[in-house]
Amino acid sequence: MKKIFVVIFALLSVSLFAQESNEPKYLSYWEGDLKINSMSLKLIIKIFENDDKSIGAYLDSPNQGAKNIAASSVRLSDDSLIVRLDMIGGKFIGKLQKDSLFAIGLWKQGGMEFPLKLKKVDKLTELKRPQIPSKPYPYNEEEVEFKNIKENITLAGTFTFPKQGSDFPAVILVTGSGQQDRDETLLGHKPFLVIADYLTRNGIAVLRYDDRGAGKSKGNFQKATSENFANDALAAVDYLKTRKEIDQKLIGIIGHSEGGLIAPMAANISDNVNFIVLLAGPAARGKELLVLQEELILRTNGTSETDIAEQVSASSKAYDIIINEPDSAKAYKLLKEMYNEKISQLSEVEKSKPEYSEANFERGVRTILGTWFRFFIRYDPRPSLENLTIPVLALNGDRDLQVSSKQNLPLIEDALKLAGNKNYKIYELPGLNHLFQHSSSGSVSEYGQIEETFSEDVLKIIAEWINQLK
Repeated sequence: MKKIFVVIFALLSVSLFAQESNEPKYLSYWEGDLKINSMSLKLIIKIFENDDKSIGAYLDSPNQGAKNIAASSVRLSDDSLIVRLDMIGGKFIGKLQKDSLFAIGLWKQGGMEFPLKLKKVDKLTELKRPQIPSKPYPYNEEEVEFKNIKENITLAGTFTFPKQGSDFPAVILVTGSGQQDRDETLLGHKPFLVIADYLTRNGIAVLRYDDRGAGKSKGNFQKATSENFANDALAAVDYLKTRKEIDQKLIGIIGHSEGGLIAPMAANISDNVNFIVLLAGPAARGKELLVLQEELILRTNGTSETDIAEQVSASSKAYDIIINEPDSAKAYKLLKEMYNEKISQLSEVEKSKPEYSEANFERGVRTILGTWFRFFIRYDPRPSLENLTIPVLALNGDRDLQVSSKQNLPLIEDALKLAGNKNYKIYELPGLNHLFQHSSSGSVSEYGQIEETFSEDVLKIIAEWINQLK
């Protein structure tokens, strides 16, 4: 799934750190690269003046999608820059060098220290995203709204279609886990914009939309499950049925990550879904998927096999509590007992680490006791896949750590064979990660560092496969 864990030792979803705020007028910007083993994370400290004339600061970590993490205190003098961030248990202590253009010091967090050199810059370095298209586009683009009548929710999106011709095949793009906008914006990348642009240039109409409660779409995201999101996708299908530009017998769904779970679910409900494309779509049960995901990510990050076994075992036990105990109060009590037992085994130094704090536990518990997670952890996608007789294209990178190709592609193929499906293609793509970027390790920390948004080879496979369905 597309949930990313903060690598600056907080073990929390990035979205917990992203804060909406009115951008102040900044006095200075400081940026540098934090080296952690084989990883490199860009950190940005933005200094501003508060209303009372005191100095404040925000921390950004673009590679993790974290923006405007408020500093607890800031001290900027002629010879030093000190920024404390209690929210993540972090602190930067640096001495100013070379006419105050550099702050050279240490990043401290979780009982560890790393050298960090920050450079004062007039303008922040922009992330390079060469695949993001620029207007004017050589095709039609419309802002549209459509209604999920079943749940009385209005959704908003963008519909693109070629300027010349008619009876175009059409696809709906369905995002992965977490609340996403219509472009599936992540770490400066806009995968769905890139996909929509390529497909539309190649004769395929595309509808992409903001998830419920995001962007211009209405509805409550927090109370929804994958089943609700399938209803949203089918509302998009119903909308496309009203468009004269498209071939009514060639409407499909392209789902990424959780979207690849939602697409078969929707196709099982409605005969109006004529084909589906699964981009890193899960076929394993939620618990099985997340346990392997954690193991692969920890191993790629250099965690010892002993620590991997311990962490994965703890997660598995927590998931079993969620699966077997429907009463949230009772489940919380059992999870708290697990937490207390773990804390009792730690040294005083370890107890002070942010990942073991009670606040961190409470945030994590809120997530795994939530409506979406409870559904996902239990859900088995295989029965939906076993009912699919429409054309299916399943794609997965062999360096995907979040939805493992080795775990999920064989399950997809077995299910489609059981369905008697005669029209499917399955590709395991070498060197590609969960976002379909060419990646050296597949590590989550690479997503924002890679300039490529989405492999052009994969775009070509998708476009050619859909167009041959005509």
